[in-house]
Amino acid sequence: MSEKGKLALYWAASCGGCEIAVLGIDDKILQVADAFDIVFWPVAVDAKVRSIEKMEDKSIDLCLFNGAIRTSEQEYMARLFRQKSKVLVAFGSCAHEGCIPGLANMTHKEAILQTAYHDTPSTVNPEGVRPQVETEVAEGTLYLPFFHETVKTLDQTVDVDYYLPGCPPEPERIWDALTAILTNELPPPGSVIGENTTVCDVCPREREEKKITEFKRTWEIIPDPDKCLLDQGLICCGIATRAGCGALCPTVGSPCIGCYGPNEGVEDFGARMMSALASVIDSDDPEEIDRIIKEGIPDPMGSFYRFSMAHGELRRVAEASGNGKPGETA
Repeated sequence: MSEKGKLALYWAASCGGCEIAVLGIDDKILQVADAFDIVFWPVAVDAKVRSIEKMEDKSIDLCLFNGAIRTSEQEYMARLFRQKSKVLVAFGSCAHEGCIPGLANMTHKEAILQTAYHDTPSTVNPEGVRPQVETEVAEGTLYLPFFHETVKTLDQTVDVDYYLPGCPPEPERIWDALTAILTNELPPPGSVIGENTTVCDVCPREREEKKITEFKRTWEIIPDPDKCLLDQGLICCGIATRAGCGALCPTVGSPCIGCYGPNEGVEDFGARMMSALASVIDSDDPEEIDRIIKEGIPDPMGSFYRFSMAHGELRRVAEASGNGKPGETA
C-alpha cells in the first residue's frame, strides 16, 4: 500500500489558469509527485468521478478546488470533494471571490442565454434552440448540468478550510500551501494563505501624499518608472489588495487590479477601494468630484468588483423572478 498522501485538483467555473499555475512550481512538482498520489486532476490524469464517489470520506488529504460555482455539476463536485477531503482549499480568485465569472451576477440567467444563443452577431440559430437539462435522442436521454441563476463562491456552497487567492496564485504561494500540508504546519482553519499586508506595502515605487485631480486610463500615459502609479492618476488597487504576488504588476508599470482580494479585516473589496480613492481626490467641490469620477472611472463595477462581485456585500443585482425577469428581492 502506498504511504503517500492523496491530492485532488478540480476545475469549476474558471479559465483554467490555476490548473496551469500548479506547474509553475517547476521541478518542485517532482516533490509533489513523491509526496502525493494524484487521485483526480482531469487536465493531467485520467480519473473518473465514480472513482472519487467510491472513496472513503476524508480519504483525500488535500483538494485544490479552483473555480466558482455556476452549474449543478460544479455544485455537486464541490460537495463531493468536501465530503471526501480532509483539507479543502479555495484555490485562486474564482473559488475565493467569484472573480470574472462572478461579474455575471450583474445580470440574469435569461439575459445571458439570450445573448449567447440568439443575439451575438456570429450566432446562427433560426430555430431558437437552447441547451436543455434533458434532451431525448434516438440513443436515449442526454443530460446537461443546470445553469444556476447566481454565481457563488466555493465557501457559499460548502465549508472551506483555507483560501489561496490570486488570478492565478503565484507559484511561491502554491508551494507554501503544499509545504504546509506536507509538514503539518497548517495555519488556523479559515486562514488565507498569503501575506497580511497590502501590495502597496511591498511595492518598490516611491509614494507621496496623494492629491488626485484626474484619473487616467492606462493607455493615456506612459507612467514614470519610479513614482507610485496612483500618484500619477492611474487606478492602482494595491492600496486595498492583499500582498502575496510580490507587486509584480505595478513593478513593471501595470496597475494592480486586485486579484489577491481584500486584505485582512476588509469585508468588501469594492467598498474599500472606493473609500480609498475618495480620500485622495483633491477637491471639495461635489460637481468637480463627480466629474473626476465619471470621466476617469467609466466602469466602476469592473474596476472595483472585477474579482469580488460574488463575495462582496452587493453579491448580485436583484434576483430574477420565475419568468426570468428581475424580481423584487436582492
